[in-house]
Amino acid sequence: CGTKGTGICPAGRWNETEERDSICGGQAFPGSSTLTRLVCILGHPSLSQKVEDKAEEEGPGADQVETLSLQEVINRQEAGFTVRIQAPGSETFKLQVSVQMLVAELQQVLMDHEVTCHRTCFSLQLDGKALDSLTELQSVQDLQEGALIRVVEEPYTVRDARLHLRHVRNLLKSLDPTDAHNGVNGSSLSYLSLYIQGDMDNGQRVSGERESVNLTPPDYILPGSKDRPLIPLQPMREDWKPWQCLRILTVSSWNPPPGNRKMHGDLMYLNAVTLEDRDLSITASTRGFYLNQSTAFNFNPKPATPKILCHSLVDLLCQVSPAFKKNFSTLQKKRVLRHPYERIATPFQVYCWTAPLRDHALDCIRAEETHTSRMEHFTNIDMLRGRELPRRNLPERLHRERMLFKTNSDFVAAATLGAIACVDGNIMPINPGEDPRSQMFIWSNLFFSLGFDVRDHYRPLGGDHAAHTAATCDLRGVQAYARLDTEGVTAQTIVPGILEKEQEQSVVYGSIDYGKTVLTHTRFLELLERTCEPLRIQRHLVLDHTHLPIELCSSTQTKGIVGNDGRHYIMDLLRSFPPDLNFLFTEDREELSEEGGQLLGYPRQHRHGLATLRPELLEAFVQYRYELFLKMVSSGLKKQERDPETQEDIGDEELSLTIAPGTQKAKDGVVAGGSHGEDSRTRKNVLSEACKTAGSINDSCFDIRFNPDICSPEVRFPTECSEEVEKQRQLLKDAAVFLLANQIPAVRVAVSEVITRCAKHIFRTYLQAVEPSALSAAVSHFLNCFLGPSSPLSDSASFLPPDELLTRKRSRRRRSHGNRVSMVSESTWAKLTPSDLWCLVRTEARQYFQYTLHWCVIDEAVEQFGLQKISLLREMAVKTGIQVQLREYVFESRHKPVFGEEDVVNMFPVVKHLCLTTSDATQLIQHSQAAIQQGLLKEGYELISQALTLFSSVCGVLHQDVCVCLRLLGRLCYIMGDYREALSHQEKAVLLSERVLGIEHHQTIEEYTHLSLYCFAGGQPTTSLHLLYRARYLTLLVNGEDHPQVALLDCMLGLVLYGLLDYDLSLKFLLNALTLSSKYHGPASLKCAHSNHLLALVYERKGEFRSALQHEKQAYSIYRDQVGQNHESARESSEYLKSLTQQAVTLQRALNRIYGVGGSSASLTPLTAHLCQVPQLNSANFTIRVAGLLKDWPMKRRWAKEHRHWTEEELCLEGQHPGVTFSLLMLRRMFCGCYLMKLPVEDL
Repeated sequence: CGTKGTGICPAGRWNETEERDSICGGQAFPGSSTLTRLVCILGHPSLSQKVEDKAEEEGPGADQVETLSLQEVINRQEAGFTVRIQAPGSETFKLQVSVQMLVAELQQVLMDHEVTCHRTCFSLQLDGKALDSLTELQSVQDLQEGALIRVVEEPYTVRDARLHLRHVRNLLKSLDPTDAHNGVNGSSLSYLSLYIQGDMDNGQRVSGERESVNLTPPDYILPGSKDRPLIPLQPMREDWKPWQCLRILTVSSWNPPPGNRKMHGDLMYLNAVTLEDRDLSITASTRGFYLNQSTAFNFNPKPATPKILCHSLVDLLCQVSPAFKKNFSTLQKKRVLRHPYERIATPFQVYCWTAPLRDHALDCIRAEETHTSRMEHFTNIDMLRGRELPRRNLPERLHRERMLFKTNSDFVAAATLGAIACVDGNIMPINPGEDPRSQMFIWSNLFFSLGFDVRDHYRPLGGDHAAHTAATCDLRGVQAYARLDTEGVTAQTIVPGILEKEQEQSVVYGSIDYGKTVLTHTRFLELLERTCEPLRIQRHLVLDHTHLPIELCSSTQTKGIVGNDGRHYIMDLLRSFPPDLNFLFTEDREELSEEGGQLLGYPRQHRHGLATLRPELLEAFVQYRYELFLKMVSSGLKKQERDPETQEDIGDEELSLTIAPGTQKAKDGVVAGGSHGEDSRTRKNVLSEACKTAGSINDSCFDIRFNPDICSPEVRFPTECSEEVEKQRQLLKDAAVFLLANQIPAVRVAVSEVITRCAKHIFRTYLQAVEPSALSAAVSHFLNCFLGPSSPLSDSASFLPPDELLTRKRSRRRRSHGNRVSMVSESTWAKLTPSDLWCLVRTEARQYFQYTLHWCVIDEAVEQFGLQKISLLREMAVKTGIQVQLREYVFESRHKPVFGEEDVVNMFPVVKHLCLTTSDATQLIQHSQAAIQQGLLKEGYELISQALTLFSSVCGVLHQDVCVCLRLLGRLCYIMGDYREALSHQEKAVLLSERVLGIEHHQTIEEYTHLSLYCFAGGQPTTSLHLLYRARYLTLLVNGEDHPQVALLDCMLGLVLYGLLDYDLSLKFLLNALTLSSKYHGPASLKCAHSNHLLALVYERKGEFRSALQHEKQAYSIYRDQVGQNHESARESSEYLKSLTQQAVTLQRALNRIYGVGGSSASLTPLTAHLCQVPQLNSANFTIRVAGLLKDWPMKRRWAKEHRHWTEEELCLEGQHPGVTFSLLMLRRMFCGCYLMKLPVEDL
C-alpha cells in the first residue's frame, strides 16, 4: 500500500480513523503470569462443504477464477499513477498512488501529508461523486492519470471529534520519543539517521569528508577499554528536542454537553493554554471548532469574540495563537523530513529496556484510553471470515493472508492490553469468590487465566512448573498448525458455549484425565488426518476406559469440542511434539544410558514432564535419517551388481560416512541386513530394509512419524500394537541420543545465559510475594542482590527514600520513617541477600540445567569468564520486562546500592505470539537462494524483489521478513557493483531492524556492519567509520570484547582506517582482531592468516619492515599448511613476502649509505617516494577471484566471466583516495568470498 514515494499505510495496523471494532486472530501470551486460553477450530461443517459441493455440481467450467501470473500480480502491486488533490484553503498538489490502494488508505495518506495532515473528518469526491472508502482506486470509474480528487469536509460526530483530537495530539508529539519509551501506539526507537546525516540520498562521497571529521573514536570503543557506558545506547537527537506548540490541551470538565446544547450541535468541550499563557475554552460541534465563553467555574457555551469557526482544531489554534502557528509549521517541516519507516507504527509493540527520566506531561488522550473500557469483539466470526476466504489463485491468497495478519496483530495488541489489565486488577474476575490464583477473566471476548496449577490438573506433570511450561508448549503447537495453514484448521479464542456446560460433557475427542478416559470422533479424525504428515504425527490406536481400541490423530491431551456454532474445535496442543526422553526419568533409564554411552548421566529427573523436542531438532533428525536412508538404498542396489564376497566391507565403509556417533546399533542392523541374500534381493526388498532401519512407518517410502503418547504413563495400547509401540519408543530414544551426540556438542555453554535464566526463574517467584506499592523497591532490591557488590550492605532498608506521605514535623517524620523501615524489613522480599540469591542461582542451575557453578559469589564468575554486569543487566531486563533508567551504573560501589527505586522506570509484558507470513513470498525466497547458488544473481535479485513486494503487501513494510529481503537485495547489489542501490536497500534494512527488533538486537548490529561496508564502497569512508563504531559499541555492550564478532568488526575498522591513512589507530584494531581470531579459530586458521597479512600491509606503510616481515611470514606459513603452496593466496603471500624483503634490503642499504656518506638528502628521495606511496599492487592480484572460488562450489561460470575483471581501476571512484580504494578491494574480497561460499555473516 502506498508505493513510489507516497505515504505508506501499513497492512499490520488499523487506520487511525477506524475504531478497532474487530479483533481476531491467533494465540498469544501477553504476559509472564497471565496466559491466554489457546483453542483451535477445525472447519465449518457448512460453509467449506458448500463451496466444494457447488463446484462439483456446476462442473469445472462453472467457477471461472481469474488466473494471473506472478509477474502480473507484482506489476499490479507496483503499478501507480498520479492524481491531483484539492483541499479546502490550500493549493492543488500532486500525489502518486497505487492502483490497488483503497480509498480509505488514500485518506490515511492524506492525513499524513504535510498539507492535509490536520484534517480527519472528510470525504473524497471525483467529479462531484463521493468515493466509497472500501473501494480500490483501480475500480473507481473515470479515475485516471491527472484526475482531480477533492477533499470535502464532513460534519463531525462525537466519535469523529474524539478521533480528531487524538490525531492532533499525535501530530504535536510526532517528534517526541515518549511513546517509544513507554511502549505504546506501535512506537519504537531508531538512531540510524543520527549517523548517516542524510548522506544516503546521493550515494556519493561528501567533499572533504575525511579531512573535516575526527577519526578517533571515544575511549570506550577502543580495544582494551573496560568502560561500558550506557548513555550512548540512546544518544541525544537534535530533532527530538522538545518543540512545544501548546502548554496544555485537555478535555474540559464541563463534558458531556447538556441536553439543550446537544440540540445546538455541541459534541464536547476542550481546554487549551497557549504559549502566550492565554486560557482557551473550545467547543467541538458538528460544524467544527470555535471558542466559547466558559471558564473553570462558569459555564457559558456561547461563542466568544472573535467568532471564528474552523473545521480543524489546528486551524483554529493557528488563528488565535501566533506562537502555535509558527511552531506547528516548523514541527511539520521536521516531521516530513524523517524517513517514512521512522513514522509508521509497528504491527507488534517493541519495548526498550532503558529509558531516561522525563517530566510527566498532561495528556488527555492517554488518560482517556487508560480509563475507557474497550468495545466487545466477536473473535470467532472475524477469524473465520479470514480463514474461510478463497485461496484459489495468488490475488485471493494475498488478500486472505493480509486479513489474517492484520487480525492476528490486532489480536496480540488486544490480548496484551487485557493481560496487563488483569495483572493490574482492572478487570473483574468471573469467579471473584475463589482464590486469586484460581481466578479467570473475560475481557473483550478473550479468556484469561493465571499460569498456576490450581485444580491439580498438572500435578502428575509437575504442578505449577508444568502449568507455566504448558503455555509455551501450547503456543508452539498452535504455531505449528498455523504454519501449515491446512484448510479447515484455524486458531481461535473462546469456544462458543464452552462456559455453558461442563467440560466433561463438551469434550468429544481426546482425554481430560491424561489417558484414563479417551474419546474419538469421526469428523476430528478426518480433519486432523490432513495435519499428521506435515507435523510427523503417527495415527495410532489406544485403549479407552472400556478397554476397546480407538484411533487418534493427535495426542490424547488434545481435546476436541463441538461448539454451539456447529464448528469443531481442538485445544490444549501442548503434546504436538514428541517428548524428550533425556528428561523423562522412566524405567528405561538404564537402556537409554547404555545405548547412548556415557552421555552425562541422562536421562535425568526434571521438574516437569513436558520436556519436548523442538521442531528444529526433529527436522535435523529426520534429515539425518533421510541421508542414511538414501545411502542404504544406493549401497543395497550397488551390491546386486558386484561380487557378494567383497560387498560386506564396501557397504560397511559407505555406511560409515553418514552414521553419526551413538547409533551403532542401527548401523550394525543395516550391515547385517546387507550381508545375506544379495543375489535374490529385489529393489523392493532393498527399499523395505532401508525404510525399516531408518525408522519409517512405511515400507515403500521414507516417512518418519512420532507417536506423541508413546511415553504417557496413563495411556494404554492394544496388545497387537506392541511391536509398533516398541519401534516408536526406539525411534524416540534414537532422537534423544542424536540430540546429545550430534547437536549439543556443537554448542558452547554460555555461562551468562545460564546465570540470567536462573535469575529469571527466581525472579518470577520472588515477584509474586510483593505488594503493588513496593514493586519498585522490590525490583531494585533484587537487582542490587544480583548485580551489586558481593558483600551485603549493613542495612539495605536504610537506603530507601523517605515516604512521600510523611508530615513535615521532624518527630513524626522520624517515627514514620522508622515504621516504614520496619515494615519493609519484615517483608519476605526484603530479607533476600546477595549470598542467598547466589545460592538460589547455583541451586537452580544444578537442578534445571544440570550445570554446576563452582563460585561462591557472582563476582568470581564475572572475573573468571570475563562477563560484564551491564550485559547481565540487559539480559535480565529483556527476559523479565524490566525497564531501568538510562544512566551510568557503578556496580563496584560498596557505600550505596547500585539501583534505587527511581531506577526502575517500568515493567512491560513479555509477549509470545504467532508469527504469520505469506507462503508465496517464502517460496520465492527459497527459489532465489537456489538461483544464487547457481550463480544466477540477476535472476535471484528479481525473485527477491518479487518476494519483497508480496511481503510488503501482506505484512506491511515494518516486518522482519521485509528486512530479510532488503538485506539480501543489498548484498546482491553490492556483489554486482551497484553500490547506490546497495546503500538504499541496506539503509531501509537497518531502519526496519531497529524498529522491529530493537536498537541493540544482534541482527541490528549485523545490519549496521553491512551498511558500513556499502558506505565505504560508495565513497563515504567516515560515515562507514561511524557506523562501525556504533556496531562495535553495541557489540561491546551486549557481549563484551571477548567475542568472535568483535574480531570481524576490528578487522573492518582496521581496513577502513588504513584507507583513511590512520595507521596507528588501524594497528590497534587489527592487533586485537588477530588476538581474538587466534583464540576462537586457532592460531593456524585462515582468519589468522588474513589478519597477519593485513598487519603486514599496515606495518609496511609505517616503514616498520621487520614487523611486516614477521606477520607476513606467519600468514604465508598458514596458507602453505592449510591450502598448499600452489594456492593463489599462498602464491600472493609469497610474492608479497619477497617484495617486503626487497624493501627491507633497500631501506638498510639507504641507511648504510646515509651514515657512510654523511646524510645526503638526495639519497633519501627514492626511498621517501616509495614509503609515501599508497599501496598499488598489481591489478591482477586485486581482481576478485570469483572463478577460483567457484571451483569448489556449485556456481555457474557465466556470472564469473562477467565479473572476473573487478580491478582496482574499475572500482576506484572519482575523487577518492587510492588508499580508500585499496581497503575497499580488501573488504570486497572478504565479503564476496564469504557470500559465494555460503558462509555465515560472522565469517566475512
